Amino acid sequence: MNFHRYFATERPPVETCIVGTGGFGRSFLAQGLRVPMMRARVAVDREADIAAASLKAVGIAPRRIHICRSAAEAKAAYEAGDFIAADDLALVLDLPIEVVVEATGHPEAGARHSRLAIEAGRHLALVSKEVDSVIGPVLAHLAAERGRVATPVDGDQPSLLIGLITWAQTLGLEIIAAGKSSEYDFTFDAASGLVTSNGRTLSAPGFSDAWALGERPVADIVAARAAAAAALPQRAVPDLCELLVVANATGFTPDRPDLHAPIARIPEVPTVLGLAEEGGLLAGERRLDVFHCLRAPDEASFAGGVFVLVRCTDADSWAMLAEKGHPVSRSGRTAMIYIPRHLLGVEAATSVLEAALRGASGGGLAPRPHLDLVARATRDLAAGSVLEMGGHHHTIEGTQAELVPGAALAEDTPAPFYLAANCRLARPVARGQAITFGALELPEGSELLALRRRQDALFFGAPAPARVAEAV
Repeated sequence: MNFHRYFATERPPVETCIVGTGGFGRSFLAQGLRVPMMRARVAVDREADIAAASLKAVGIAPRRIHICRSAAEAKAAYEAGDFIAADDLALVLDLPIEVVVEATGHPEAGARHSRLAIEAGRHLALVSKEVDSVIGPVLAHLAAERGRVATPVDGDQPSLLIGLITWAQTLGLEIIAAGKSSEYDFTFDAASGLVTSNGRTLSAPGFSDAWALGERPVADIVAARAAAAAALPQRAVPDLCELLVVANATGFTPDRPDLHAPIARIPEVPTVLGLAEEGGLLAGERRLDVFHCLRAPDEASFAGGVFVLVRCTDADSWAMLAEKGHPVSRSGRTAMIYIPRHLLGVEAATSVLEAALRGASGGGLAPRPHLDLVARATRDLAAGSVLEMGGHHHTIEGTQAELVPGAALAEDTPAPFYLAANCRLARPVARGQAITFGALELPEGSELLALRRRQDALFFGAPAPARVAEAV
């Protein structure tokens, strides 16, 4: 596909607003200075000074950055052709912004920003998978009602994987599984016996014996590697959250609630995540999973990229493609096609342009809440405990994340992980139990909850829980 033709236009550049100027937002601002058909002059964060600092950090002259406390100040700065830093999206929605890019990663704030953007008639580029995991399908529906789109964003794995899956389906390829590599590689130095992941290094001599898959049973090698790296995290909430977004767009599902998440070298993936009947781990087709990229220090990374595993329906064709370097399983029946990249805000402009210029979302044609991401207690949690969300991965201490079939909120159903985040427990939750909706003390006026209730009514025909007042 020729992108110049796909996005051909003579109109002025697309005007955007980035909400949340952390790692993704900052990279979006930096690249926004270079995208010919897009402008990124408006930045919003919880404090306007934070947004201003991000604008300055990407090279904007301080004299051109205006900290705006009112809509009038924002309008004056915009008309002067300068850059705007604000602490509330509502202050800038009167500007001729076409696409709001929500990248706060905060479930409640992100729900408000999404609602404001859609109600203002703007397209929504939703980077915050925390929000998407709870209310993504209803946001897409509400945007479509107004002739706008809500879309995941290229630069993050959900959008890239949805694109790869639909590309493969367009070609008539039979997909066995799809997924991504985890955010951090497992790098093994055979000379020292040390393995490094996410800045942590430990002695793992067991990797030497488990380095090569060869003809050994996949389950044995996977178990040996997991044991050798037992001191390192092998499940991450963001991985499950991102695959939920893909599931809701495509109907693909995980093989198990916490994923297999094997440690595997790149050429091994079509074997390891192949069907069990062919020596792999998966019980069925159209599965979603993640793998931790195992490599030597001088080998290339998968770079948090995405993949599909496809059936080798014509043996001669795939024998030829294997000779050209495409990874094929040791059975010769499954092959991997992959994109070893995700460039965060650097490549988000393609989603922004697709929304504004073509009125199209990079998400599902009709996304549905096929899955929920939920929290299970890993220790006893007392009544009154706050399920505080924190850390780079937005985890909740004392819980683990799982993927389960989507369902309407009810007293005894597991609560969505990021609806439970930052809530207080109304009653104790024992180790091993899922945190249910009924166990939560929900904040008054929660926009995330109100939108989730609308989603439940739309897709499950569920009545609103009587104990919570409508917030939207």
